[in-house]
Amino acid sequence: METAKNHFFSDMSVMLGRSMRHIVRSMDTILTVCITPIAMMLLFVYVFGGAIETGADNYVNYLLPGILLMAIASGVAYVAYRLFIDKQRGIIERFNSMPIARSAVLWGHVLTSVVSNILSVAVIILVALLMGFRSPAGILAWMAVAGILVLFTLALTWVAAIAGLSAKTLEGASAFSYPLIFLPFISSAFVPTGSMPKAVRVFAENQPVTPIVEAIRNLLSDQPVGTDIWAALAWCTGILIVAYLFAVRVYRRNAV
Repeated sequence: METAKNHFFSDMSVMLGRSMRHIVRSMDTILTVCITPIAMMLLFVYVFGGAIETGADNYVNYLLPGILLMAIASGVAYVAYRLFIDKQRGIIERFNSMPIARSAVLWGHVLTSVVSNILSVAVIILVALLMGFRSPAGILAWMAVAGILVLFTLALTWVAAIAGLSAKTLEGASAFSYPLIFLPFISSAFVPTGSMPKAVRVFAENQPVTPIVEAIRNLLSDQPVGTDIWAALAWCTGILIVAYLFAVRVYRRNAV
């Protein structure tokens, strides 16, 4: 059992190194992921911010959690892209013919997504600090925020893996992320849900982005998180488990 575990972790580290080299050789990928969320943050803070009533003293503090989720939703699209390329070029079949743990191939892509998205989030937070973002949160609150963002990244990355392994075209592999990127717009990420029409408000308050945004926002502002953090964890964990099971199933079907 221990030998099998060591075999899996050594294989996964090799696959992680392979995927990370792709990132290092094209750092513009991380910058591209950051551009749209940063542009949205600049637009909403400096153009629309004065007209939006959120009850917060600083609109960038209110806005930042949603922007971070948008960046992650955009970043995971590269996993679908790289998996599709590997499948199209027969690289996955070549790996499956080798004496390595099959799931290590998927985990290499997934963990690379986590690392690259952490870098993107760090860049966006630095820009937010330059725009006036301030947080009274302590180290434990920041660690909780980091944990939620990593869990959210893992959940969406496994969804991206399904898209990359199932898509028939490169455009189809990447297109799945578009609804995810725009989902924060129909949530409390930009404006309080109370200002929305009833039908929209019902959807906004019962979709996964709103409790995740609210939990992160309350943690960063050092406010009680209430039930939002449990709802956020439940959504992320549920999506992660279901997406992981489907991704592994699709991967095994393609490997036959």
